[in-house]
Amino acid sequence: MFATLPALLRTPLVMLLLAANIVLHVLPLFALTLVKVVLPIRAIRLVCSRALIVIAESWIAVNSRMFEWFTRTRWQIEGLTNLHHDGNYLVLCNHQSWVDIPVLQKIFNRRIPFLRFFLKSQLIWVPLLGPAWWALDFPFMKRYSKEMLAAHPELQGKDMEATRRACEKFRHMPVSVMNFVEGTRFTPVKHDAQSSPYRHLLRPKAGGVAFVLDAMGDALHAILDVTIVYPNGPCTMMDLIAGRIRDIRVHVRELPINHELHGDYEGDAAFRACFQTWVNTLWDEKDAQIGRMLDQPVAQREGLQRCVS
Repeated sequence: MFATLPALLRTPLVMLLLAANIVLHVLPLFALTLVKVVLPIRAIRLVCSRALIVIAESWIAVNSRMFEWFTRTRWQIEGLTNLHHDGNYLVLCNHQSWVDIPVLQKIFNRRIPFLRFFLKSQLIWVPLLGPAWWALDFPFMKRYSKEMLAAHPELQGKDMEATRRACEKFRHMPVSVMNFVEGTRFTPVKHDAQSSPYRHLLRPKAGGVAFVLDAMGDALHAILDVTIVYPNGPCTMMDLIAGRIRDIRVHVRELPINHELHGDYEGDAAFRACFQTWVNTLWDEKDAQIGRMLDQPVAQREGLQRCVS
């Protein structure tokens, strides 16, 4: 709608609207959170929690609509059929850019339960957004370096304790738990440093996935394996805001959670080996899927193109 505006006008206008959208949604979100904290009545807290999700979903919907209006990005999304807003999912995805997060929010908003990400503890200090993530029950994780753990062995396992506490809370609400299995964003430097056996991916970290599956138990209904591709190469949030991302391709497939995926990853060596094999196989398939998505000709892409609202 507004994609034809000159970039010098369009980009600051989008940034202003995104900032206004944050304020308009965060203020009522904070007000409801205050009510939830001050009035420890189960029924009131339940109503507030549901209202908070409605506000968050509206926030995402407005952001997504603005990107549709102000950019010419072509979206190709496959695999969104048969999803349930009342189902509980573990969402696994490759990670290339911070753009991955608004992409995931756009395609899944109001299709599955509200996505929660495991965030670095430092992000709670981000103005407005950090407290908003806290209010929406995003779990904040402290990451400790090997040097820190060597100097303070009592910190060993603290991140897993935080994961378990978050998962215990999630067991009692509709939820989609998001995990970037590589643990960090893909770059050629990281790829080479890891000697990654994959062409388009870093090595997966199986432990976090196994721990969430074990902590959530039968509360999770399925795994959503998500593959995101930016055919024009690496991109940033500013590229998205400025409309410089021409194509975004997403493939989603639902996988069952078999009983073989539940076990003691830390204490059972046999289970750990089997689970790592499962994750590595998943990553082999994802690497091949990325290759196919990158190789799709323009004509086929345009035939499949679909913009998700």
